[in-house]
Amino acid sequence: MHFRTLIFVLTVSSAFAGEYALLAHGGRLHADRHEHDGAKVRLYNGGGYIEIESSQIVGYEAEESAPAVTGIAQTAAPPVLSPQQLADTAADRYGLPRTLVRSVMSAESGFQPHAVSPKGALGLMQLMPATAQALGANASDSAQNVDAGARYLRQLLEKYHGALYHALAAYNAGPAAVDKYKGVPPFPETVRYVNRVAGDWKQSVAAVSSAGSDPASPPE
Repeated sequence: MHFRTLIFVLTVSSAFAGEYALLAHGGRLHADRHEHDGAKVRLYNGGGYIEIESSQIVGYEAEESAPAVTGIAQTAAPPVLSPQQLADTAADRYGLPRTLVRSVMSAESGFQPHAVSPKGALGLMQLMPATAQALGANASDSAQNVDAGARYLRQLLEKYHGALYHALAAYNAGPAAVDKYKGVPPFPETVRYVNRVAGDWKQSVAAVSSAGSDPASPPE
């Protein structure tokens, strides 16, 4: 009932515009309507009115009607990016090769936003909850997950002075393990992971190179 009343009021207020009383000294007064009462004129506004000498009014001017309200503008929702697009966006933000971030994402989650590992790693970049918290990210939000994962990879590359295998091993097994073994730790899972990501990246770079672009070369 309240909704119908509101619509009705909007329609009435836009359909019945007011007017302006043009005054002899050059001004004008707004009114909903007017009535003559002998030597005086009543100018009605809302539920009240004012009286003014008829001789002070030289004419009336209709108020232009406001356009009728036909709908409410809606803000367009932001586009939903694919996992690959999220990877490219994060790679560009942190100065990483796009193919590298895509390769990490492929190895981590297979581009599945809701992937959860047996150890509790979450999302596209498989962030552990503690790592995500340290990076100030919500691991369950795909955009934040990918942004934080790429940022973490950049931090690891800086920590190991650009040594990709060290950075990848630290992403998989943790920096403590890499520091302990002074390189890729002898964990079968980590060794497979590093070889898979590095191999996938090399293939991606080779494919892009054959297409005529000039990507960053993978390390030997």
